[in-house]
Amino acid sequence: MNPPAELPAWEQLRVRQAESDYAAVAKDVRIAYALWCVTGLLGGHRFYLGDTARSMAMLFTLGGLGVWTLVDLFLVARRVRTVNRTRRAAVMARYHLLDGTAESR
Repeated sequence: MNPPAELPAWEQLRVRQAESDYAAVAKDVRIAYALWCVTGLLGGHRFYLGDTARSMAMLFTLGGLGVWTLVDLFLVARRVRTVNRTRRAAVMARYHLLDGTAESR
């Protein structure tokens, strides 16, 4: 995403840096589903998304005897969007930006 042209050059650089930092921590839904396919019963997809407590519960109960794993088939994409939204907000707050645009002071 390119910053709006009306921003000063130093502000455009800050927006680009924030977007780059977000891209480095964003999670990919394809990877989450691949992990679900390979390590679903062990909660590998939940570890990838940072849900450590749920991951541990899945690990020790074999995905709730498969029930949690099956339910996660329908919930993984939504969880990835939620995690990415939270991480983006944190990065933008660190750069004092709101939704990729400069915050008015």
